[in-house]
Amino acid sequence: MTPDMPRRLRALALAGALVSWSFTAGLRHPWRRHPVVQAALGTALAVATRARLGLRPQPLRSGLRLGGAVAGVVGAAVLAATAVPRVRAAMAERPLPEGVGRWLALEIPLGTVWSEETAFRGALSTVATEAFGPTGGRLLQSAAFGLSHIPDARAAGEPVAGTVAVTTVAGWLFGWLAERSDSLIAPMLAHLAINESGALAALMAQRQRAARHGGTVGR
Repeated sequence: MTPDMPRRLRALALAGALVSWSFTAGLRHPWRRHPVVQAALGTALAVATRARLGLRPQPLRSGLRLGGAVAGVVGAAVLAATAVPRVRAAMAERPLPEGVGRWLALEIPLGTVWSEETAFRGALSTVATEAFGPTGGRLLQSAAFGLSHIPDARAAGEPVAGTVAVTTVAGWLFGWLAERSDSLIAPMLAHLAINESGALAALMAQRQRAARHGGTVGR
């Protein structure tokens, strides 16, 4: 066994565990998708792997600058996209969860963004980089991130291959942001902007449609 083999097996095992965990999302246990549980698990993995969160003043400032810039671009792009009738129609058809307020204020930032960034760009990126180097490590974490979205794509009735491809690219870019700024705050802000702006755009489109047809949209 080569000296790197244990580290590589550890990285592959963690990647496999994160992907496998995503397939348990459909289990009917209240705790499984609870945002606090999700965030706690991601944080625990980051601590256990000694991942660099980048929350000290200097990397934090760097993360805020880079992540804030990307978040602004994302928000502007989503706003521009809503002007396209076909895009707006697709947003109006997007299924929204019950309790939209909780979804926007708690589930997206804590249960999705914080938990996924600490788990993938924090824990997995750390052990994968140690095992396969910077490029190989980012490839592994981004591929695992993409595969972990298979259950979400199936649940939403979206193309699985397309979803995996898009989220794999997103995972690569999030990893680049973390490395560039030396802080998880940068990918967190970008990730948050993508999810929140998309959710708000869908909510606005559905409320506009409901207003025209006399219906209501969940709060």
